[in-house]
Amino acid sequence: MLSFGQVIKNLDWSYLVKLLLSIIPAIVCISFHEMCHGLAAYALGDKTAKTQGRISMNPLRHIDPIGLLMLVIFKFGWARPVSVDMRHFRHPKRGMALTALAGPVSNFVLAVFVLFIRGVVTFWLYDKSWGKTIIELLDMTAYLSVCLGIFNFIPIPPLDGSKVLFSLLPDSAYMKLMRYERYGMILLIVLMLAGVISRPLAAASEFVFEVLFNFARWGYKLIAAIAGR
Repeated sequence: MLSFGQVIKNLDWSYLVKLLLSIIPAIVCISFHEMCHGLAAYALGDKTAKTQGRISMNPLRHIDPIGLLMLVIFKFGWARPVSVDMRHFRHPKRGMALTALAGPVSNFVLAVFVLFIRGVVTFWLYDKSWGKTIIELLDMTAYLSVCLGIFNFIPIPPLDGSKVLFSLLPDSAYMKLMRYERYGMILLIVLMLAGVISRPLAAASEFVFEVLFNFARWGYKLIAAIAGR
């Protein structure tokens, strides 16, 4: 039987360090996602999120511990939902759909921005010892943002995709389905742990990330051209 010291010595510390570092990008992605929900709702006439202080990048206002842990470990997670009162929208179902759509769309916008910055800073940091850590953090932020965006497009309550899909249904069916959204998260966790949706989501995220990585290449080429290299 291994001693405690031998167990500690045999641990893959590089994996643990990478896991801990991924907490920072995960918090950024979740906070930005939820803030954009609040901004969209506010722009469409509902001040609930603003009143509750959810139009903020303060992670303490958004983080769900289990959802954050799932995002860090499985690359797919969630935050505390932003409260929305659809009665304040001129067109309630359309307003709810647009508010829901703002979350995953914002994640793709964030990924594009982070990857472009990644390309720019790589021009100066690629040959520095600490530069690799910065680049890895940027890559991780962009990748987790893509994962979060794709995950939220799943049309299972309470994910954003369900609110977009349900907006196409008659009012009676819409309200009936919305009552059961609290149970959807249990179904999602079971499906993820069983590997039913995690593999397809991982494949989709890697494909989208590779496509968006072109923005990193363009950022690098832009700075190289400006620098005359």
